[in-house]
Amino acid sequence: MDAAAATPTLPGTRSFRILHRLVDGLDTPCEFGLPGGETVRFGSGPPKFRVTFHTPRALRRVFNELAVGRAYVNGEIDMEGDMLSLLDLRSRLRDKLNVSWLLKFWRELFAIDVTRVNKKAIQEHYNYGDDFYLTFIDSKYRFYSHGLFHSDDETLEQASEHKLETMYEALELKPGMRLLDIGGGWGGVTQYCGSRGVHVTTLTIAADSYNYISNLIRTQNFPGEVFQQDFLEHRPSAPYDAIVIYGVIEHIPFYRRFFRRVWDCLRPGGLFYLDAAATVEKFDVSAFNRQFVWKGPHTFLCLQDLIRELLYHGLDLQQVKQESRDYGLTMWHWARRLDENRQKIIDRWGEKLYRAFRLYLWGGCHTFRTDMLQAYHLVARRLDGPGPRPGLFRRTVQFIEGLA
Repeated sequence: MDAAAATPTLPGTRSFRILHRLVDGLDTPCEFGLPGGETVRFGSGPPKFRVTFHTPRALRRVFNELAVGRAYVNGEIDMEGDMLSLLDLRSRLRDKLNVSWLLKFWRELFAIDVTRVNKKAIQEHYNYGDDFYLTFIDSKYRFYSHGLFHSDDETLEQASEHKLETMYEALELKPGMRLLDIGGGWGGVTQYCGSRGVHVTTLTIAADSYNYISNLIRTQNFPGEVFQQDFLEHRPSAPYDAIVIYGVIEHIPFYRRFFRRVWDCLRPGGLFYLDAAATVEKFDVSAFNRQFVWKGPHTFLCLQDLIRELLYHGLDLQQVKQESRDYGLTMWHWARRLDENRQKIIDRWGEKLYRAFRLYLWGGCHTFRTDMLQAYHLVARRLDGPGPRPGLFRRTVQFIEGLA
Protein backbone atom coordinates (compact mmCIF):
# COMPACT_ATOMS: atom_id res chain seq x y z
CA MET A 1 0.00 0.00 0.00
CA ASP A 2 1.35 3.39 -0.98
CA ALA A 3 1.75 5.99 1.73
CA ALA A 4 1.88 9.77 1.57
CA ALA A 5 2.16 12.01 4.61
CA ALA A 6 0.37 15.34 4.85
CA THR A 7 3.17 16.41 7.16
CA PRO A 8 6.09 14.17 6.17
CA THR A 9 6.86 11.16 8.29
CA LEU A 10 9.84 9.28 6.91
CA PRO A 11 9.40 5.58 6.09
CA GLY A 12 12.32 4.73 8.35
CA THR A 13 10.78 6.22 11.48
CA ARG A 14 9.37 3.96 14.17
CA SER A 15 5.91 5.53 13.95
CA PHE A 16 5.72 4.86 10.23
CA ARG A 17 6.86 1.26 10.64
CA ILE A 18 4.22 0.61 13.33
CA LEU A 19 1.39 2.00 11.20
CA HIS A 20 2.58 0.38 7.99
CA ARG A 21 2.63 -3.00 9.72
CA LEU A 22 -0.92 -2.37 10.94
CA VAL A 23 -2.40 -1.51 7.52
CA ASP A 24 -0.17 -3.60 5.25
CA GLY A 25 -2.38 -5.38 2.73
CA LEU A 26 -5.53 -3.47 3.72
CA ASP A 27 -7.08 -2.06 0.57
CA THR A 28 -8.71 0.92 2.28
CA PRO A 29 -7.51 4.53 2.12
CA CYS A 30 -7.05 5.85 5.66
CA GLU A 31 -5.04 8.29 7.73
CA PHE A 32 -3.49 8.48 11.17
CA GLY A 33 -2.74 11.50 13.29
CA LEU A 34 0.42 11.19 15.40
CA PRO A 35 1.06 12.67 18.86
CA GLY A 36 3.43 15.26 17.36
CA GLY A 37 0.77 16.60 15.00
CA GLU A 38 1.85 14.76 11.84
CA THR A 39 -0.68 13.00 9.61
CA VAL A 40 0.22 9.77 7.83
CA ARG A 41 -1.96 8.64 4.94
CA PHE A 42 -2.17 5.22 3.34
CA GLY A 43 -3.86 4.31 0.07
CA SER A 44 -5.19 6.48 -2.74
CA GLY A 45 -8.32 8.55 -2.64
CA PRO A 46 -10.13 10.22 0.24
CA PRO A 47 -9.50 8.40 3.55
CA LYS A 48 -12.45 6.33 4.79
CA PHE A 49 -11.40 6.73 8.40
CA ARG A 50 -8.96 8.59 10.60
CA VAL A 51 -7.37 7.46 13.84
CA THR A 52 -5.68 10.13 15.96
CA PHE A 53 -3.16 9.12 18.62
CA HIS A 54 -2.89 11.77 21.33
CA THR A 55 -0.19 10.00 23.35
CA PRO A 56 2.94 8.01 22.39
CA ARG A 57 1.76 5.23 24.73
CA ALA A 58 -1.39 4.68 22.71
CA LEU A 59 0.63 4.40 19.50
CA ARG A 60 3.05 1.91 21.07
CA ARG A 61 0.14 -0.39 22.07
CA VAL A 62 -1.62 -0.35 18.73
CA PHE A 63 -1.46 -4.16 18.30
CA ASN A 64 -3.18 -4.95 21.62
CA GLU A 65 -6.98 -4.95 21.20
CA LEU A 66 -7.80 -4.32 24.85
CA ALA A 67 -5.18 -1.57 25.11
CA VAL A 68 -6.54 0.17 22.00
CA GLY A 69 -10.09 -0.05 23.36
CA ARG A 70 -9.04 1.27 26.75
CA ALA A 71 -7.09 4.14 25.14
CA TYR A 72 -10.15 5.08 23.08
CA VAL A 73 -12.47 5.06 26.11
CA ASN A 74 -9.95 7.20 28.03
CA GLY A 75 -9.59 9.72 25.19
CA GLU A 76 -6.00 8.88 24.22
CA ILE A 77 -7.24 7.85 20.77
CA ASP A 78 -9.96 9.31 18.56
CA MET A 79 -11.70 7.37 15.78
CA GLU A 80 -13.61 9.12 13.01
CA GLY A 81 -15.20 8.15 9.70
CA ASP A 82 -16.39 4.75 8.52
CA MET A 83 -16.23 2.64 11.69
CA LEU A 84 -16.86 -0.63 9.87
CA SER A 85 -13.87 -0.07 7.57
CA LEU A 86 -11.77 0.93 10.57
CA LEU A 87 -12.78 -2.23 12.41
CA ASP A 88 -11.32 -4.34 9.60
CA LEU A 89 -8.04 -3.66 11.44
CA ARG A 90 -9.32 -5.68 14.39
CA SER A 91 -8.13 -8.97 12.91
CA ARG A 92 -4.55 -7.63 13.13
CA LEU A 93 -4.79 -6.98 16.87
CA ARG A 94 -4.10 -9.39 19.69
CA ASP A 95 -6.77 -9.88 22.33
CA LYS A 96 -4.45 -9.95 25.33
CA LEU A 97 -5.33 -12.35 28.13
CA ASN A 98 -5.84 -10.53 31.41
CA VAL A 99 -5.19 -13.09 34.14
CA SER A 100 -6.95 -11.16 36.92
CA TRP A 101 -10.10 -10.71 34.81
CA LEU A 102 -9.95 -14.36 33.75
CA LEU A 103 -9.81 -15.50 37.37
CA LYS A 104 -12.68 -13.17 38.24
CA PHE A 105 -14.75 -14.61 35.38
CA TRP A 106 -14.21 -18.23 36.42
CA ARG A 107 -14.86 -17.40 40.07
CA GLU A 108 -18.20 -15.84 39.17
CA LEU A 109 -19.07 -18.53 36.64
CA PHE A 110 -18.74 -21.33 39.19
CA ALA A 111 -20.05 -19.38 42.17
CA ILE A 112 -22.24 -21.32 44.57
CA ASP A 113 -24.92 -18.61 44.48
CA VAL A 114 -25.30 -18.21 40.70
CA THR A 115 -28.43 -16.07 40.98
CA ARG A 116 -26.59 -13.53 43.15
CA VAL A 117 -23.79 -13.29 40.57
CA ASN A 118 -26.35 -12.86 37.75
CA LYS A 119 -28.11 -10.10 39.65
CA LYS A 120 -24.85 -8.24 40.30
CA ALA A 121 -23.79 -8.51 36.64
CA ILE A 122 -27.15 -7.30 35.33
CA GLN A 123 -27.23 -4.39 37.77
CA GLU A 124 -23.73 -3.33 36.69
CA HIS A 125 -24.76 -3.22 33.04
CA TYR A 126 -28.19 -1.64 33.50
CA ASN A 127 -27.33 0.94 36.16
CA TYR A 128 -27.43 3.95 33.80
CA GLY A 129 -31.22 4.31 33.79
CA ASP A 130 -33.85 3.63 31.13
CA ASP A 131 -33.18 6.87 29.28
CA PHE A 132 -29.66 5.83 28.32
CA TYR A 133 -30.71 2.66 26.47
CA LEU A 134 -33.70 4.41 24.95
CA THR A 135 -31.29 6.73 23.13
CA PHE A 136 -30.39 3.91 20.71
CA ILE A 137 -32.84 0.96 20.92
CA ASP A 138 -36.14 0.95 19.01
CA SER A 139 -38.75 3.39 20.25
CA LYS A 140 -41.82 1.17 19.77
CA TYR A 141 -41.07 -2.05 21.66
CA ARG A 142 -37.70 -1.10 23.21
CA PHE A 143 -35.85 -4.35 22.49
CA TYR A 144 -32.25 -4.76 23.57
CA SER A 145 -31.99 -7.82 21.32
CA HIS A 146 -32.09 -8.16 17.56
CA GLY A 147 -35.04 -7.43 15.33
CA LEU A 148 -35.99 -9.32 12.16
CA PHE A 149 -35.64 -7.37 8.91
CA HIS A 150 -37.69 -8.28 5.86
CA SER A 151 -35.51 -5.90 3.83
CA ASP A 152 -32.41 -3.80 4.47
CA ASP A 153 -34.30 -0.52 4.24
CA GLU A 154 -36.78 -1.30 7.04
CA THR A 155 -36.66 0.66 10.26
CA LEU A 156 -35.61 -0.72 13.61
CA GLU A 157 -39.21 -0.36 14.79
CA GLN A 158 -40.50 -2.48 11.89
CA ALA A 159 -37.86 -5.14 12.60
CA SER A 160 -38.93 -5.30 16.26
CA GLU A 161 -42.54 -5.81 15.22
CA HIS A 162 -41.50 -8.63 12.88
CA LYS A 163 -39.62 -10.22 15.78
CA LEU A 164 -42.79 -10.27 17.85
CA GLU A 165 -44.96 -11.47 14.95
CA THR A 166 -42.58 -14.39 14.38
CA MET A 167 -42.58 -15.38 18.04
CA TYR A 168 -46.36 -15.03 18.41
CA GLU A 169 -46.99 -17.30 15.43
CA ALA A 170 -44.28 -19.84 16.39
CA LEU A 171 -45.69 -20.21 19.92
CA GLU A 172 -49.24 -20.59 18.54
CA LEU A 173 -50.47 -17.99 21.03
CA LYS A 174 -54.14 -17.16 21.46
CA PRO A 175 -56.10 -14.87 23.80
CA GLY A 176 -56.32 -16.30 27.29
CA MET A 177 -53.10 -18.31 27.07
CA ARG A 178 -50.36 -17.92 29.69
CA LEU A 179 -46.92 -16.87 28.46
CA LEU A 180 -43.73 -16.63 30.52
CA ASP A 181 -41.31 -13.91 29.33
CA ILE A 182 -37.82 -14.48 30.75
CA GLY A 183 -35.92 -11.18 30.97
CA GLY A 184 -38.60 -8.69 30.00
CA GLY A 185 -36.42 -5.66 29.21
CA TRP A 186 -38.75 -2.73 28.68
CA GLY A 187 -41.94 -4.71 28.19
CA GLY A 188 -42.07 -5.32 24.44
CA VAL A 189 -43.54 -8.80 24.88
CA THR A 190 -46.02 -7.57 27.49
CA GLN A 191 -47.11 -4.77 25.19
CA TYR A 192 -47.51 -6.86 22.03
CA CYS A 193 -48.96 -10.05 23.52
CA GLY A 194 -50.90 -8.37 26.31
CA SER A 195 -52.74 -6.16 23.81
CA ARG A 196 -53.84 -9.40 22.08
CA GLY A 197 -55.29 -10.91 25.24
CA VAL A 198 -52.37 -13.14 26.22
CA HIS A 199 -51.58 -13.23 29.94
CA VAL A 200 -47.86 -12.44 30.20
CA THR A 201 -45.84 -13.20 33.32
CA THR A 202 -42.53 -11.37 33.09
CA LEU A 203 -39.35 -12.10 35.02
CA THR A 204 -36.56 -9.56 35.32
CA ILE A 205 -33.74 -9.01 37.79
CA ALA A 206 -33.15 -5.38 36.81
CA ALA A 207 -34.91 -2.87 39.06
CA ASP A 208 -35.48 -0.31 36.28
CA SER A 209 -36.96 -3.00 34.04
CA TYR A 210 -39.29 -4.14 36.83
CA ASN A 211 -40.51 -0.58 37.43
CA TYR A 212 -40.97 0.11 33.72
CA ILE A 213 -43.02 -3.04 33.06
CA SER A 214 -45.06 -2.59 36.25
CA ASN A 215 -46.04 0.87 35.07
CA LEU A 216 -46.82 -0.44 31.57
CA ILE A 217 -49.16 -3.13 32.94
CA ARG A 218 -50.85 -0.67 35.30
CA THR A 219 -51.37 2.18 32.82
CA GLN A 220 -52.35 0.02 29.83
CA ASN A 221 -54.32 -2.54 31.84
CA PHE A 222 -52.54 -5.46 30.21
CA PRO A 223 -53.29 -8.96 31.55
CA GLY A 224 -50.28 -10.24 33.46
CA GLU A 225 -47.71 -9.40 36.11
CA VAL A 226 -43.99 -8.86 36.51
CA PHE A 227 -41.67 -10.30 39.17
CA GLN A 228 -38.19 -9.14 40.05
CA GLN A 229 -36.87 -12.68 40.17
CA ASP A 230 -34.25 -14.91 38.54
CA PHE A 231 -35.74 -17.59 36.30
CA LEU A 232 -33.67 -20.25 38.06
CA GLU A 233 -35.62 -19.47 41.25
CA HIS A 234 -39.07 -19.17 39.65
CA ARG A 235 -41.71 -21.64 40.86
CA PRO A 236 -45.07 -21.02 39.15
CA SER A 237 -48.34 -22.20 40.65
CA ALA A 238 -49.20 -23.87 37.34
CA PRO A 239 -47.19 -24.60 34.15
CA TYR A 240 -47.26 -22.05 31.34
CA ASP A 241 -48.62 -22.58 27.84
CA ALA A 242 -45.48 -21.08 26.31
CA ILE A 243 -42.11 -19.54 27.21
CA VAL A 244 -40.09 -16.89 25.38
CA ILE A 245 -36.53 -15.81 26.19
CA TYR A 246 -35.13 -13.03 24.03
CA GLY A 247 -31.37 -12.42 24.28
CA VAL A 248 -31.07 -13.57 27.90
CA ILE A 249 -29.56 -17.05 27.64
CA GLU A 250 -26.19 -15.24 27.35
CA HIS A 251 -26.54 -14.60 31.10
CA ILE A 252 -27.42 -18.22 31.93
CA PRO A 253 -24.47 -20.32 30.69
CA PHE A 254 -25.41 -23.48 32.61
CA TYR A 255 -27.83 -25.00 30.13
CA ARG A 256 -28.56 -28.17 32.11
CA ARG A 257 -29.91 -26.22 35.06
CA PHE A 258 -31.77 -23.86 32.75
CA PHE A 259 -33.67 -26.62 30.93
CA ARG A 260 -34.58 -28.34 34.17
CA ARG A 261 -36.50 -25.18 35.00
CA VAL A 262 -37.97 -24.94 31.48
CA TRP A 263 -39.28 -28.51 31.83
CA ASP A 264 -40.89 -27.73 35.18
CA CYS A 265 -42.40 -24.41 34.02
CA LEU A 266 -43.86 -25.56 30.69
CA ARG A 267 -46.95 -27.73 30.26
CA PRO A 268 -46.76 -30.89 28.10
CA GLY A 269 -47.16 -29.81 24.50
CA GLY A 270 -46.23 -26.22 25.37
CA LEU A 271 -43.85 -24.31 23.10
CA PHE A 272 -40.52 -22.64 23.86
CA TYR A 273 -38.91 -19.80 21.84
CA LEU A 274 -35.35 -18.55 22.28
CA ASP A 275 -33.12 -16.15 20.38
CA ALA A 276 -29.58 -15.01 21.10
CA ALA A 277 -26.20 -13.94 19.79
CA ALA A 278 -23.98 -16.98 19.38
CA THR A 279 -20.40 -18.06 18.96
CA VAL A 280 -18.94 -21.42 17.98
CA GLU A 281 -16.75 -21.54 21.09
CA LYS A 282 -18.52 -21.02 24.39
CA PHE A 283 -17.11 -18.25 26.64
CA ASP A 284 -15.39 -16.60 23.66
CA VAL A 285 -15.97 -12.95 24.64
CA SER A 286 -13.46 -10.18 23.97
CA ALA A 287 -11.41 -8.78 26.85
CA PHE A 288 -12.77 -5.30 26.04
CA ASN A 289 -16.38 -6.39 26.45
CA ARG A 290 -15.59 -8.23 29.69
CA GLN A 291 -13.98 -5.13 31.17
CA PHE A 292 -16.15 -2.31 29.83
CA VAL A 293 -19.55 -3.71 28.85
CA TRP A 294 -20.52 -7.13 30.27
CA LYS A 295 -18.60 -7.50 33.51
CA GLY A 296 -20.15 -10.72 34.83
CA PRO A 297 -20.11 -14.31 33.52
CA HIS A 298 -21.76 -13.23 30.26
CA THR A 299 -21.19 -15.67 27.40
CA PHE A 300 -22.69 -16.00 23.97
CA LEU A 301 -25.00 -18.85 23.05
CA CYS A 302 -23.21 -22.08 22.13
CA LEU A 303 -25.84 -23.66 19.91
CA GLN A 304 -24.57 -27.23 19.91
CA ASP A 305 -24.33 -27.34 23.72
CA LEU A 306 -27.77 -25.81 24.17
CA ILE A 307 -29.50 -28.17 21.73
CA ARG A 308 -27.98 -31.17 23.50
CA GLU A 309 -29.43 -30.11 26.85
CA LEU A 310 -32.74 -29.17 25.24
CA LEU A 311 -33.09 -32.70 23.85
CA TYR A 312 -31.90 -34.35 27.06
CA HIS A 313 -34.62 -32.51 28.98
CA GLY A 314 -37.58 -33.72 26.98
CA LEU A 315 -38.06 -30.96 24.42
CA ASP A 316 -38.56 -31.69 20.73
CA LEU A 317 -36.67 -29.26 18.50
CA GLN A 318 -39.07 -27.79 15.93
CA GLN A 319 -37.05 -25.07 14.23
CA VAL A 320 -33.62 -23.44 14.12
CA LYS A 321 -33.06 -20.33 12.02
CA GLN A 322 -29.91 -18.28 11.60
CA GLU A 323 -30.40 -14.52 12.05
CA SER A 324 -26.84 -13.16 11.93
CA ARG A 325 -27.70 -10.64 9.21
CA ASP A 326 -30.60 -9.36 11.32
CA TYR A 327 -28.43 -8.90 14.41
CA GLY A 328 -25.77 -7.11 12.37
CA LEU A 329 -28.39 -4.73 10.96
CA THR A 330 -29.85 -4.18 14.43
CA MET A 331 -26.48 -3.20 15.87
CA TRP A 332 -25.84 -0.95 12.87
CA HIS A 333 -29.04 0.93 13.69
CA TRP A 334 -28.14 1.04 17.39
CA ALA A 335 -24.65 2.39 16.67
CA ARG A 336 -25.97 5.09 14.33
CA ARG A 337 -28.59 6.20 16.84
CA LEU A 338 -25.98 6.29 19.59
CA ASP A 339 -23.81 8.53 17.41
CA GLU A 340 -26.78 10.76 16.59
CA ASN A 341 -27.31 11.25 20.35
CA ARG A 342 -23.62 11.70 21.11
CA GLN A 343 -23.80 15.11 22.75
CA LYS A 344 -26.89 14.27 24.77
CA ILE A 345 -25.21 11.12 26.10
CA ILE A 346 -21.94 12.89 26.91
CA ASP A 347 -23.73 15.73 28.69
CA ARG A 348 -25.76 13.38 30.86
CA TRP A 349 -23.67 10.22 31.32
CA GLY A 350 -20.14 11.26 30.40
CA GLU A 351 -17.85 10.74 27.43
CA LYS A 352 -16.34 7.48 28.69
CA LEU A 353 -19.69 5.71 28.64
CA TYR A 354 -20.46 7.04 25.17
CA ARG A 355 -17.07 5.86 23.88
CA ALA A 356 -17.36 2.40 25.48
CA PHE A 357 -20.80 1.78 23.99
CA ARG A 358 -19.78 3.26 20.64
CA LEU A 359 -16.96 0.77 20.32
CA TYR A 360 -19.20 -2.02 21.63
CA LEU A 361 -22.05 -1.36 19.18
CA TRP A 362 -19.98 -0.71 16.05
CA GLY A 363 -17.74 -3.62 17.01
CA GLY A 364 -20.79 -5.86 17.40
CA CYS A 365 -22.10 -4.88 13.99
CA HIS A 366 -18.70 -5.71 12.48
CA THR A 367 -18.46 -9.11 14.18
CA PHE A 368 -21.80 -10.22 12.73
CA ARG A 369 -20.84 -8.99 9.26
CA THR A 370 -17.56 -10.91 9.40
CA ASP A 371 -19.08 -14.08 10.96
CA MET A 372 -17.15 -13.72 14.20
CA LEU A 373 -20.57 -13.86 15.85
CA GLN A 374 -23.77 -15.52 14.71
CA ALA A 375 -27.38 -15.27 15.84
CA TYR A 376 -30.20 -17.80 15.95
CA HIS A 377 -33.73 -18.35 17.06
CA LEU A 378 -35.07 -21.78 17.88
CA VAL A 379 -38.45 -23.25 18.74
CA ALA A 380 -39.06 -26.45 20.72
CA ARG A 381 -42.08 -28.30 22.09
CA ARG A 382 -42.20 -29.99 25.50
CA LEU A 383 -42.86 -33.71 25.31
CA ASP A 384 -44.77 -35.82 27.82
CA GLY A 385 -41.65 -37.34 29.35
CA PRO A 386 -38.08 -36.19 29.91
CA GLY A 387 -35.46 -37.16 27.37
CA PRO A 388 -32.74 -39.77 27.99
CA ARG A 389 -29.31 -38.79 29.25
CA PRO A 390 -27.19 -41.83 28.40
CA GLY A 391 -24.05 -42.11 30.50
CA LEU A 392 -20.84 -43.93 29.66
CA PHE A 393 -22.12 -47.30 30.93
CA ARG A 394 -25.37 -47.09 28.98
CA ARG A 395 -23.59 -46.01 25.81
CA THR A 396 -21.12 -48.88 26.17
CA VAL A 397 -24.00 -51.36 26.53
CA GLN A 398 -25.74 -49.88 23.50
CA PHE A 399 -22.52 -50.11 21.49
CA ILE A 400 -22.02 -53.79 22.41
CA GLU A 401 -25.67 -54.58 21.63
CA GLY A 402 -25.19 -52.93 18.26
CA LEU A 403 -22.32 -55.30 17.47
CA ALA A 404 -24.37 -58.40 18.33
